[in-house]
Amino acid sequence: MISRTSLFIAGLVLAVPVILYWMPKSESKSSVDAGSSIMVFCAASNQAVIEEIAKAYNQEYGRNVQLTYGSSQSLLSQLEVSGVGDVFLPADDSYLAMAREKDLVDEILPIASMKAVVAVKRGNPKSIQSLNDLLRSDVRLVQASPESTAIGKITRDSLQALGSWDKLDKATTAFRGTVNEVANDVVIGSADAGIVYDAVLHTYRQLEFIEISELKSAVSKVAVGIVSRTKVPQASLHFARYVAASDRGLKHYSEHGFQIENGDQWSDVPELKLFAGSMLRPAIEDTIVEFEQREGVRVDRVYNGCGILVAQMQAGQHPDAYFACDSEFMKQVSDLFPSPVSVSQNELVILVEKGNPHQIQSLRDLGREGIRVGIGHEKQCAMGWITQNTLRDGRVQKEVMANVTVQTPTGDMLVNQLKAGSLDAAVAYLSNAAGSGDVLDAIPISGIECSTATQPWAIAEDSQYPNTASRLFERLTDVKSQEIFTAEGFRWNLGQQK
Repeated sequence: MISRTSLFIAGLVLAVPVILYWMPKSESKSSVDAGSSIMVFCAASNQAVIEEIAKAYNQEYGRNVQLTYGSSQSLLSQLEVSGVGDVFLPADDSYLAMAREKDLVDEILPIASMKAVVAVKRGNPKSIQSLNDLLRSDVRLVQASPESTAIGKITRDSLQALGSWDKLDKATTAFRGTVNEVANDVVIGSADAGIVYDAVLHTYRQLEFIEISELKSAVSKVAVGIVSRTKVPQASLHFARYVAASDRGLKHYSEHGFQIENGDQWSDVPELKLFAGSMLRPAIEDTIVEFEQREGVRVDRVYNGCGILVAQMQAGQHPDAYFACDSEFMKQVSDLFPSPVSVSQNELVILVEKGNPHQIQSLRDLGREGIRVGIGHEKQCAMGWITQNTLRDGRVQKEVMANVTVQTPTGDMLVNQLKAGSLDAAVAYLSNAAGSGDVLDAIPISGIECSTATQPWAIAEDSQYPNTASRLFERLTDVKSQEIFTAEGFRWNLGQQK
């Protein structure tokens, strides 16, 4: 395949006018409705920090946040049985994974991490330094229940992997229902040591913690999930985004000793900018509209030929995400989008009038005398670039190009001209023919590997809203969206690469 990279940018800024789609902003409110409240099921380990955040959120937006505390497992069971609640904040994201498997949780937003440590009174009067010290007869050890709490579960799992759990289990004086109860036992002197999260001790000034090597892998990832049956999804997501924002909730988490994740910048109504190849519009537009409505965000999308989009990005326009028509056009902006993911594939076909009156069966037939052919513009879109490669590999480029009467930046424009009768045939994507089966036929192009385009997605390295963009990607790749892609003529590729 002959490289055309040097041709992509030259002259694009001065290219002939093209159709550019700037989608109008949705009618999202400038702020959430303060009239109703949201219910948050929160693990006891996060109690101190979430109370601060909820107070700040209420002061800023006037929305009441009802907080219910307990162990992660008991809260999960409560969600499952009661069917109420809006936001689920367990101590470990494994409980969110379980909730999602039960269809109890939809969106998940990462927050922070915390690790298991040994809590002792300040000064460490029992001189506890290792796991073996916890086994001594003069040390009263308490733990949180492995069956109901995240800290108990990760402690047991980590020590079982080392073959050390049974000894510690037998040496434990008592198991408590929450991690806070463990810390309280050490404070009042009914225990000499307790296994807790390091971040929990932020509010226990009488205590300090000891890190032991056997618990090095006992780390919990904290994330917040939106309950599937919430009646206020937009408000719930608004609060969850606030909690997970780098300049809002995560500041509180950091102050409480958590190791925070990279959060989005806070915005009441975030505005994502998405650049996408024109051929993807029918497959993604409805999903994006639904995403805007559920999240209370705006997605400003620009649909165009990928050559034109690349030129705009290289000229300084940096969207939050890019959905390219072909991987070649993602490579050209790899400095902006370092981690692309292949989502789907699309086939080049020859589109003709229904019934194929000119009896066109192959690329070579496009070179017959009198056949009016339309193709994509090589410099302006992936379709045009792939078409030229396909014609070269088929050894018909010279003959077909002699019959080309129009080159466009999008396949839709070719379809419209074909329907209008100004073309006899067009080389376009199979997806361009979706919905036109009553007036057009699609002739496969066989034996030429480069006639297949792969559509990658990537989030910009400098995006202010990487997590919101990630949630959009989740929606664009869920089962419902896959069905739309398939109906529009795409072949699903995500998760199927070798």
